[in-house]
Amino acid sequence: MINGIINVYKEKGYTSHDVVAKLRGIVGQKKIGHTGTLDPDAEGVLPVCLGRATKLCDMLTDKNKTYEAVLLFGKTTDTQDITGKVLEEWDISFLTEEKVKDCIQGYIGEYEQLPPMYSAVKVNGRKLYELAREGIEVERKKRKVRIFDIKISKIDLPRVHMEVKCSKGTYIRTLCHDIGLETGTGACMEALKRTKVSCFEAGDSLKLSQIEEYKNTGKLMDYVIPIDAMFSELPEMLVAREHAALAYNGNPLRQEHMTKEKSFGDGQAVRVYDEKKQFIGIYHYLAEKQEYRLEKMFFVSGEEQT
Repeated sequence: MINGIINVYKEKGYTSHDVVAKLRGIVGQKKIGHTGTLDPDAEGVLPVCLGRATKLCDMLTDKNKTYEAVLLFGKTTDTQDITGKVLEEWDISFLTEEKVKDCIQGYIGEYEQLPPMYSAVKVNGRKLYELAREGIEVERKKRKVRIFDIKISKIDLPRVHMEVKCSKGTYIRTLCHDIGLETGTGACMEALKRTKVSCFEAGDSLKLSQIEEYKNTGKLMDYVIPIDAMFSELPEMLVAREHAALAYNGNPLRQEHMTKEKSFGDGQAVRVYDEKKQFIGIYHYLAEKQEYRLEKMFFVSGEEQT
């Protein structure tokens, strides 16, 4: 079984679930999960976790993201992007570049965003897009999101090309829709590319066809990112061979169980390995008890550590 992360470039026309299904066929294993949906007409970075790395899915979903988007003024749609049914067309003759810039820059920071009906957000156990397809609209609660930065690369009205750096849970098409309402011209999202998720960038990502090629030529593991690489900023500790079973079973560890003595502050997280350099998991240090407690286990006894 492959255990690690592949930085996939999701192409237009695929759902995130399509990517996972195709990867299962390519690599020949079922235990695969993605780290946050991208709409079928969107493209870009979609980190996919394999094997034990599926325990990272929630963590990566929570990371900040960067997008390149094209905002189109003058139209509102039921999906808030260009693929939806046009609800209204607006006059934009009075719109100026200065007004556009001022409005867009005003969204930098924290703001409350209403999740669109065509989204995977669940209300009473059902996804909103399922209800939307049945013609049902339900009340939704606004959620706080954060826009860290918006850089406008080109204004060619009615279109604006921009890069958006934002927190998890931010809908770029809703941002476009909200900007349109504020300018009084309506707007929707015409195109979207996700260029970065955490440390994963579009320039390093692989299309499914490339992944299949590398799998067939035996080079795929060169592009699988190890699980522990996601915690490279944390200090490393080795548990001594005679005490390794304690770590394999998730038991608390003390300094005498380690190969070297190190000092850490209370709550410090560390990467724990055995003497074969097999990654066991993330522990955190409890100064009061002078022991390390398991935070997240990645080792599976008896399973090949690839």
